[in-house]
Amino acid sequence: MSRWDQFAEYFVAGVFLCVGLAKILRYRRSPKAVGAQPARLPFGLPHGCMVAVGVFEVLAAFALVMPSGFLPQAAITQVAVAGLVLLTVAAGVYHMRRNESTVPSVMLFLLVLFVAVVRWV
Repeated sequence: MSRWDQFAEYFVAGVFLCVGLAKILRYRRSPKAVGAQPARLPFGLPHGCMVAVGVFEVLAAFALVMPSGFLPQAAITQVAVAGLVLLTVAAGVYHMRRNESTVPSVMLFLLVLFVAVVRWV
């Protein structure tokens, strides 16, 4: 694997680690009034959904930088990369439906796709 391939893997892992930690730590639950609606984020998603996505992003970031032969089943890394590809596609569709810019999602998709191709070749 060349230095550029390793750089891309570490860059993607760093981005998803930071974004995932931000999703986990940014939103705190506040006490609800009796009869109040469930708390929703500014994005229109429930708190638990955002935390679950953040946890997946952090775990996938760690799996991405894991050496190929670290575990007997090196498929964990490949599953993480495939999950990140699907996550970036879903994020792009989500932002497109909200009439927001999809450029960050598309750029991350291309980077993760590059890492996936390098990992599987």
